[in-house]
Amino acid sequence: MKVGERGQVTIPKEIRVRFGLGPAAEVEFRVENGSIVLKKARKPLHLDKWKGRCKNSLAAAGYRSVDQFMEDVRGR
Repeated sequence: MKVGERGQVTIPKEIRVRFGLGPAAEVEFRVENGSIVLKKARKPLHLDKWKGRCKNSLAAAGYRSVDQFMEDVRGR
């Protein structure tokens, strides 16, 4: 396999399929022990959608906050 004029290479299809690398997949490059390593980039975690989900359940159990609940669970 050769590197093209613009620094591009083609990842073989069996590798793209095996690792789920579609046309818009993001990858990372790094150097390890003198070799170039290509790794599929992790998707960012969007935790905002979970914010406040436990509020009613905690209130029903008598807690005013997650911190209060965690202190109770940890035995503080």
